[in-house]
Amino acid sequence: MRHRILALCAAVLSLGLSSACAAEARGYSFGVLNQRSALLTAQYWNPILEYVGRKSGVPLELRMGKTAPETSGMIGRGEFDFVYSNTIFIPTNAPAGYRVFARPIEPAIQGQIVVAEDSPIRSIKDLAGKEMGFPSLAAFVGYAVPMNALLQDGIKVTPVFAGNQEGIMGQLKAGRVPAAGVNSQVMRDFARRENFRYRALWTSEDYFNLPLAAHPRIGAKEVRAVQNAFLGMAADVEGLKILEASAAVIRQSAPYGFVGAGDREYENYHRYFKTTLVKDCDGCPR
Repeated sequence: MRHRILALCAAVLSLGLSSACAAEARGYSFGVLNQRSALLTAQYWNPILEYVGRKSGVPLELRMGKTAPETSGMIGRGEFDFVYSNTIFIPTNAPAGYRVFARPIEPAIQGQIVVAEDSPIRSIKDLAGKEMGFPSLAAFVGYAVPMNALLQDGIKVTPVFAGNQEGIMGQLKAGRVPAAGVNSQVMRDFARRENFRYRALWTSEDYFNLPLAAHPRIGAKEVRAVQNAFLGMAADVEGLKILEASAAVIRQSAPYGFVGAGDREYENYHRYFKTTLVKDCDGCPR
């Protein structure tokens, strides 16, 4: 019966809905920033976290808020033991003290302003006075970075928010917004999965993808065990199969796995917040 309860808890916790289950399962919370739907997030991360928990001896349970701003707020309050998010760097969340220990083995990501391939819009100047879609105020490369570029060029748009990355991509595909600010990697995966053709009007500098980080209350032994499990996953036959299966869910391209990382690799995030013109993103200076 206990195994059935734990299995049910795992399913419920994947959507971040039950603190009672958290107490029953007694795992470490692993917060993931809302980029995709809760279902896709669970399908991608749950097999990975089950593997890492088993290999490290540190059980991990997927948790997330209903929206990216809600999840970001939980990060700022230190509610997660481990996180996969770049909102740890925003000024309001930085005091929580999350420490980067790994990142995905992936090309760097960029913020982009994109339109459908057949759109008559040819440059960001054509967006002046128009509605433009964004994931949420908590989306760093999907909102803060492209909005800063628009403001630097004196281009004012009316923001429309969808709650997460793929939500606004779906609205762009449906023609509900003429352009969208996006994470380049999530956009690429979405377009491949949904057979959607698009053009990038503007692309930012490179930023390393969302890091894996631990709250300072987590002991060094536990962090090291989790880090080693993540780093060794692609070299293990079972681990690689899980990574490949999770990648197939979102149509993610190789290479798969994780490498060690530290806060210094994310210096341009800190630099952005020192110079940004954006004052209304979740955590931007006001």
